[in-house]
Amino acid sequence: MTEIRLHNTKTRKKEGFQPIDPNNVRIYVCGPTVYDRAHMGNARAVIVFDTAYRLLRQVYGAEHVTYVRNFTDVDDKINATALARKEAGAAGTIEQLVHERSNETIGWYLADMAALGALEPDLMPRATEFIAQMVEMIKVLIEKGHAYAAEGHVLFSVDSWREGYGKLSGRSVDDMIAGARVEVAPYKKNPMDFVLWKPSTDELPGWDSPWGRGRPGWHIECSAMAHELLGDSFDIHGGGNDLQFPHHENEIAQSCCAHPEGEFARVWLHNEMLQVEGKKMSKSLGNFFTVRDLLDQGIPGEVIRFVFLSTHYRKPMDWTAKKAEEAEKTLRKWYGQLDTNNAQSAPSDTVVDALADDLNTAGVIAELHKLSAAGDAAGLRAGLTLLGLLSGDIPNWAVSATIDLSAFEAQLATAREAAMQSKDFSEVDRLKSALIAAGVEVRMSKTGVDLVAGPNFNPEDLEGL
Repeated sequence: MTEIRLHNTKTRKKEGFQPIDPNNVRIYVCGPTVYDRAHMGNARAVIVFDTAYRLLRQVYGAEHVTYVRNFTDVDDKINATALARKEAGAAGTIEQLVHERSNETIGWYLADMAALGALEPDLMPRATEFIAQMVEMIKVLIEKGHAYAAEGHVLFSVDSWREGYGKLSGRSVDDMIAGARVEVAPYKKNPMDFVLWKPSTDELPGWDSPWGRGRPGWHIECSAMAHELLGDSFDIHGGGNDLQFPHHENEIAQSCCAHPEGEFARVWLHNEMLQVEGKKMSKSLGNFFTVRDLLDQGIPGEVIRFVFLSTHYRKPMDWTAKKAEEAEKTLRKWYGQLDTNNAQSAPSDTVVDALADDLNTAGVIAELHKLSAAGDAAGLRAGLTLLGLLSGDIPNWAVSATIDLSAFEAQLATAREAAMQSKDFSEVDRLKSALIAAGVEVRMSKTGVDLVAGPNFNPEDLEGL
């Protein structure tokens, strides 16, 4: 059996992966807070852990892997959207409008991630479906002296678990307290204590509890869902490295204190963050965009996925237009080499071994280049499938690309050259308009004219051109 080696954040080293039960390999990944469209940073984590899921299924068998990714549908931003809709005259209670917004956003999320080739996890729990389990876990923490109630809140007592708190992120409690700059609530015994339960106003969603009507803190949600669905101990917990502290640190504290008989997650995987054209993605910089933004611009999901996979998950990834163009060219070439039949063979050992080396997707892509150069269509297809870059038939956008548009490229290039002399661009505009209307993407640069047939290309529209 292929040996999988993963970099465990908890131990800060690459280790051989040994599942607790090879017949039931279990992985939990923190999912989105469903208040809006998924942005590109969200997508990176999805693609990284979808790739890990595919590797585990390849090595242990699809029926022996359980992948859980949650939806956080209890959140101030969701509430704010629901309140705004209510004030705008929308029918229904706030609870109904929150549920409506969550359903809407979850639908968007699943559609956008599917466009990136992501498989749906085996289980996708919503936080609101596990409130009872969260309340029960909080009760246990209070009984064991790890939490306390104060002014309608329940807080985890960091002092009760100083020996374990901070080990994942490599921080000491004393250093964290010294560096804390937030205003400390008067009911906290320690500035680092964090909320397990908080009060809800009458107009906001809330649930009855021994501490009054309220709602759970963010951290307890994942602990309760992971325990309910995967048990006291499971194999892998994943997420972006921005979640390492405080979210994952707090999950460990809660879970290990409530269920000391288990070890919670054995292996912790964290992906690095995403940049855009060398800069941090930010609305203030004007480089913030969602997955749907790119898809609507005509960038295929496979291209987006390829760009993401070209960088190792533990390194910062820089999204650039040039990388997307190069990825599209590579994928068009590879898809064009595939056999027309859909016969699927197993991926080669070299491909699987590369991926098993701490999800070295860039290494897998290097192997695919070798298979392409060798003309190994079956091996190329199998490797593309393992990476989630192919699912059955060749994508429509790539099939369309095989159409010969060279005559129209020459025609448009000639017209443009004449227009540069005459300064009359009416013929260039006419040709461009006709091509675009026929579903052709027109790319013009100093080096020449490049025409690409898009997914809606209709050759009949060009007959009179």
